[in-house]
Amino acid sequence: MKWTLMVAMTMFATILSGCEPLLVLDPKGPQAARQASDILMSIGIMSGIVIVVFTMLVYMLVKYRASKQKADYEPPHIEGNIWVEVIMVGIPVLIVAFLSFVSVQSNYIVEAKPIGYDDKEPLVVYASSSNWKWHFSYPEEGIETVNYLYIPTDRALEFKLYSYGPITSFWIPQLGGQKYAMADMVTTLHLAADVPGEFMGRNANFSGKGFAENTFNVTAMSQEDFDDWVKEVKETAKPITEKKFKDLLEPGHLGQQTYTGTHLEFSPPPTGHDHSEESSETTESDTDSHSQHENMNH
Repeated sequence: MKWTLMVAMTMFATILSGCEPLLVLDPKGPQAARQASDILMSIGIMSGIVIVVFTMLVYMLVKYRASKQKADYEPPHIEGNIWVEVIMVGIPVLIVAFLSFVSVQSNYIVEAKPIGYDDKEPLVVYASSSNWKWHFSYPEEGIETVNYLYIPTDRALEFKLYSYGPITSFWIPQLGGQKYAMADMVTTLHLAADVPGEFMGRNANFSGKGFAENTFNVTAMSQEDFDDWVKEVKETAKPITEKKFKDLLEPGHLGQQTYTGTHLEFSPPPTGHDHSEESSETTESDTDSHSQHENMNH
C-alpha cells in the first residue's frame, strides 16, 4: 500500500506539473481581477464545506460502527433536535445568501466602466465576428484589423460587439468575462488592461466547424506605443473597401490583416437596442418616451 500510494502521488504531481496556469486566475485587468477573486472565494467556501462534511462522515463511521456495539444493542428513540435542524438548514441558507449578494454586486461592477479610469476617455472598438474571423474597427483612429487587437494600458476599453453570422462570444480571459455577439443587436463590454503584455482572445461559443480556430491575439502597450502603431498603420496599410470586406466575410480562416478606414462606413452595425448599457444612464426623457409608447400600445 505504501509503494502504491507513493507511485500514485508521484504520477499525480508529474501530471499537474505539465498543466498550464488557468488564465482566468491570472488577471491583467480590474474586471478580470474581480472575477478571479470571486472564483477563488467560491472555491474556498466549497472546499471548506467538503472538508467539514467528509470529516463528519469519517467521525460518524468510526464512532457508530456496528462492530463497536453489543449484539443486543438497541438505539434510543429520538424525536429530533431543534438546534441540529437549525444548523443544518441555517448554514446552507446563509452560504447561498452570501454568494448571491457577492455575485449580484460583482455583476454590477464588471458590467460598468472600470473604476479608476475616469481621467481618460475610453477607447471604443467595434468587434464583429464572421465565420470564422474577428474584425476590429477603431472609428476614432480610422483603422481596422482582422484577428488581432492592439490596446493601450491604463485606459478604459469599450467594445461594441455584434456578429455577421451565428452567435459568437467575445472573450479575453485575462481581461474579463465573455459576452455574446449577435446579428441583430449590439452588446457593450467594458474592459481595461493594467499591464503591457500579450493575451489570448477567442470565441467562447460554438459556431460551426471552424469554431476551434476562431481566435485572436491581444497586445497591450503604453499609450505612446499605441499612438505610434496607429500612425504606422495609416502610413503603410491599404484602405479597406466594400468589396474587400465582403470577401473577408466569406467562411474560412485568415491570418492577421490591417487596413486603414473601417467597414462601419459602408456596413454599419445593427441598429437594435444596446441591452448592455447601464440602466442608470437612462435619461428621464427616455423613460417618459417609453411610458408613452407603452400607453399607446395598451
